[in-house]
Amino acid sequence: MSSPEPFSNRTVAIVGRPNVGKSSLFNRIAGKRIAIVHEQSGVTRDRLSSEVTFRNERFELIDTGGIGVIDQRDTGDTIEEGILDQVDAAIEDAGLILFVVDVTRGVTPLDEEVSRRLHESGRTVWLLANKADNPGLDDQAVEFDTFSFPVYPVSSLHNRGVEPMLRDLVAQLPEQENPTTEDPLRVAVVGRPNAGKSSIINRLVKGQRVIVSEIAGTTRDSIEVPFQVGTGDGARHYKLIDTAGLRKWGKVKEAVDKYSNLRTEDAIKRADITLLVMDAEEGVTVRDKKILALIEKAEAGCIVIVNKWDLMEDETTQRQFEKNLRIDVPFLGHVPVFFGSAKSGFNMKKMIDAIEEVARNIATPLSTGVLNRILHGSFDRTSPPMVKGRRLKFYYATQVGVRPVRIKLFVNSPSLLTEPYRKYLERSLRQTFGMAGAPLVLIFNRRRALEK
Repeated sequence: MSSPEPFSNRTVAIVGRPNVGKSSLFNRIAGKRIAIVHEQSGVTRDRLSSEVTFRNERFELIDTGGIGVIDQRDTGDTIEEGILDQVDAAIEDAGLILFVVDVTRGVTPLDEEVSRRLHESGRTVWLLANKADNPGLDDQAVEFDTFSFPVYPVSSLHNRGVEPMLRDLVAQLPEQENPTTEDPLRVAVVGRPNAGKSSIINRLVKGQRVIVSEIAGTTRDSIEVPFQVGTGDGARHYKLIDTAGLRKWGKVKEAVDKYSNLRTEDAIKRADITLLVMDAEEGVTVRDKKILALIEKAEAGCIVIVNKWDLMEDETTQRQFEKNLRIDVPFLGHVPVFFGSAKSGFNMKKMIDAIEEVARNIATPLSTGVLNRILHGSFDRTSPPMVKGRRLKFYYATQVGVRPVRIKLFVNSPSLLTEPYRKYLERSLRQTFGMAGAPLVLIFNRRRALEK
């Protein structure tokens, strides 16, 4: 069983009514526990996404909240409205939609409503009859043929039918250029001297590619190390940039140290992603905060790595450390924080997964229709403040770039925008599109600028 033509893109969205096992299937396909699985319906509130690799082919997998109020967008329930916005975004972005139903329940009225909505979307849809935990339940999936979608009996619990479905799925993925082959993503590993930057790189590439020493300042220059994740044509290529520890300019006296600081700052400016390495024993320092400010100004993707966590002997927990960090540096709200040890390898695999996620997020194309719907909804829910008797008015938006994601918003007058309201709009977009670790650059232009 297979679709006769390739999908329009490599994004696969999982949709369906609540409590049919969407999150369980998401976790099964992604190969890791990301979505919370619980018997209570409606647990998945936010859109979750993961990049999946199967037989050396990559695709983006999106999980959504259950569609439980299809024709009730104006109910006033902002959570349900948010779920519907996320589902709409997933449907609009997707090349393939996996419509999940519960084979043990049969066709329900809400399944019929979801089917109608998906037919209207014009997208390619496959129906996964989940909870077919044994072969005897496969015949019951025939009931769903009435929806006129290809039907796959599967069981996320027992991993039945999932791999054959994935084989058909990757066979229909469209060809895709890999821009990182010719233009690898630049990942700058930065931090204070002796935080363990070189050790992190050595652990990532599984070899002594840069000199590691207990003496602070061993790395005098920025060193580039090729690195890739995956195999074949779909592998994502990187250049890991090992930098000298950034010192306080007031204490920089030697010319070589001044040169090292300049090279490190330049590496941050040119990086697609930065890995800020902190020393767990020293905690968050003023220097760390200043480096984060440089990263924010450079509009680079960011991941914070708290290294040497295996040396922590007090009762400081990861949760408390992260809480204090986010309080001290408020703009870190969207940045992943990982606790690990380059020496022991603790959490290094998760760090690679995080690099992959941020790499995908900084190059994400956003659906224009959903982008504008989210922004108009944000303006409707919370009006901009009055500024000198006038109020900011929004007309429409369009994405104008990636690495980082840049969105141009056309308004009546950019001078009426306040910083708190800009942050509010950014939060609204992140609630729908995610974008962990990725900067979101909002550019406000007068509407008439487009007419020239």
